[in-house]
Amino acid sequence: MGRSAIMATELAASAATLNTVTPDVSSDAMREQLLDQGYLVIEELAVDLARQTHEELVPHIDSAPFGHDEFLGAKTKRLGGILKKSRAARDLVTHPVVMQLAESVLLNYATTYQLNFSGIMHLEPGAAAQPLHRDGDLYPLSHLGITTLMPTMWALSEFDEANGGTQIVPGSHRWEEGRRPTPEETVNAEMPAGSVLIYLGGTIHGGGENLSNRTRTGMALQYSLGWLRQEENQYLAHPPEVAKEFSEELRRLIGYNYGGSYLGFYNGDDPHRLFEPDYDGPAMRSTPEIDAAKEALPRYSLTELPTKGEAF
Repeated sequence: MGRSAIMATELAASAATLNTVTPDVSSDAMREQLLDQGYLVIEELAVDLARQTHEELVPHIDSAPFGHDEFLGAKTKRLGGILKKSRAARDLVTHPVVMQLAESVLLNYATTYQLNFSGIMHLEPGAAAQPLHRDGDLYPLSHLGITTLMPTMWALSEFDEANGGTQIVPGSHRWEEGRRPTPEETVNAEMPAGSVLIYLGGTIHGGGENLSNRTRTGMALQYSLGWLRQEENQYLAHPPEVAKEFSEELRRLIGYNYGGSYLGFYNGDDPHRLFEPDYDGPAMRSTPEIDAAKEALPRYSLTELPTKGEAF
């Protein structure tokens, strides 16, 4: 097949209906679609939790500042430190369906994964479209190599094309460096409140333009390989005196955990010991399980990283 025919096929695919599933679809099928198209929308996965999260965050959103540049958006409000502001958001962070996908996608390249970023993106009417980008460009690694991030965007309000539903470029996680999408290759993530958009760090996307008279509120929760520096400093956003209120699963997910074998220990021990005053066992700079997982991981050369197709 010639290059023009391939591009025509990709264009037809991207112009198709949004890649949407319902929560009863198997995690294996979700993973397959996510890796194939670079994104997935799960409709109405946690409607009640999303509504509660939105209600808890409204006062904070009202007082949040607008962005100061084109990327952040002059009519877009942004809010961090979400987990100390909303109890319901904590349950969205550890939603079991999302956790299963993060595990299946990210643990091919690390022994643990972590919460990389949490934030509100609230678009007021008139908000301009965000420049399209890849979240994985945070790191000096090609998107055609290993998968470093699995970002998500929870719809705390309805998302549609008119109010700036996230723009996504299907299949762009497999594109060669430098290729930019056309408008026809871009779709808007239209989804009711309580739905979640999940995509890969190599997938091109960006906030849409809000042409409506309605606001659009989304909560971004990104997950990354445990050995990477987090985008949002979770230890400052959620220090021990705040994190002590969280579940152990959530505390470990935001970073009070090993980042891998011999990565991130504190006082020669598991950093989660901060929350275990009765522990009287030996100090451990790693665990046998993490060490075994490390030995099972492939070793990649920075000069010979696999292509996206080979990695999957």
